Amino acid sequence: MTHEKAPTTMTTDVGRPHLHFTTQAGWINDPLGLTFHDGRYHLFFQFVPGQTEWGPEQHWGHATSEDLLHWTEGPVALSPGDGDGGVWSGSVAVPEGQPAALFYTSVDLDDVQVGRVRVARPTDDAWTGWVKKDVVAELPADLDAVAYRDPYVFHDGACWRMLLGAGFTDGTAAALTYRSDDLEVWSYDGLLATRHRDETEPVWTGAVWECPQMVRLGDRWVLTVSVWEPFEPHYEAYAVGDLVDGRFTAESWHRLTFGPSYYAGAAYTDAAGAPGLVYWLRGIDDPAGRWASAHSVPHALRLEGGRVTAAPHPQVALARQGDASTIRDDAARVDVHSDVVLRLDDPAAHASLILGDAALALHVASGDVTATTDAGSWTMPVDGTSLRILLDGPVVEIFTAGGTMAVPIPCVGPTLEARVAGGASADVWSLR
Repeated sequence: MTHEKAPTTMTTDVGRPHLHFTTQAGWINDPLGLTFHDGRYHLFFQFVPGQTEWGPEQHWGHATSEDLLHWTEGPVALSPGDGDGGVWSGSVAVPEGQPAALFYTSVDLDDVQVGRVRVARPTDDAWTGWVKKDVVAELPADLDAVAYRDPYVFHDGACWRMLLGAGFTDGTAAALTYRSDDLEVWSYDGLLATRHRDETEPVWTGAVWECPQMVRLGDRWVLTVSVWEPFEPHYEAYAVGDLVDGRFTAESWHRLTFGPSYYAGAAYTDAAGAPGLVYWLRGIDDPAGRWASAHSVPHALRLEGGRVTAAPHPQVALARQGDASTIRDDAARVDVHSDVVLRLDDPAAHASLILGDAALALHVASGDVTATTDAGSWTMPVDGTSLRILLDGPVVEIFTAGGTMAVPIPCVGPTLEARVAGGASADVWSLR
């Protein structure tokens, strides 16, 4: 089967974000296997062509970019069939000097909650074609699971590891681990980590972990999980700890994302080897009904004082145009594609940034920021005196030392009125 190459994502459509990936048409959700390969970035993603609602007959879409921000959509990488009712989430591993291996969840449509892991191999160096191979992992018979999916493959320094997200009938969320020396033959190696849904302090992590990922930050390991309570996705949580012989010991648990949009965080390393996460953004939909959902800009991660902090990847700052304009206790017109730094006079400042009459209001008080739209209000810790705000058409991402938040806003344009009040000022750059 052949596919015509889709055009580069348009940037003249006011309802479409410029720097947040969307497909030309159809439904997308989880970002997958973001990898720098052969001089460019490759992004895979859950994709249902021909409709703007989720469906179990998932495909793997494929797009490429030179800068992590502007993407060209290519042919579909994998489709249902050949033993797959749906081709669900997974990851890509690239061993040095050898072909890549794409690991995905194969599901049967009569029971999509418990899948199995298959591998696919590229047919060319540009990764435009893939061939499905064998099933390499299945749920062990002695585990009573309500969900099992989302293989994430990484090297722990001694061997290749594959994590599978799962949840057991007793309410325990889990990450299972498998090991391999060659990415071909895999053996089940037990439970990497577990946590019961009744554990709520310092953060609740649900009954099922979807998309478990391991990220190395300095000399510590970070386990990130997408918190799922059948059948509702919630947010991204993480634990900082140690990984020894396939067992992760959590030192502390925290919440990473806030607001209604972020889910299904996927780990990546950029061309310089720096780690990060990229997310599915829920609720970002085309007013004309052609496409549904978007991806976050790639987030760069750091470990500071035992906590993970996220910021837009440095490529975002390179997309700024000209010098910043500064707003203090005043109003100004700003581009609907802007990078904003809101600076507080001090941590106790009561400040606000209002974009448009009904688009978005940000209020900072008592160490928290509250984002309000017509759809609701959401609160996140600030933990400092600075907020980074990316405004990209219908998408707003907010970064603080206390977490990240994404909210959809009404499609307006090409400019908005920004009003800054209280003990704050805002530096604003337009984004190309």
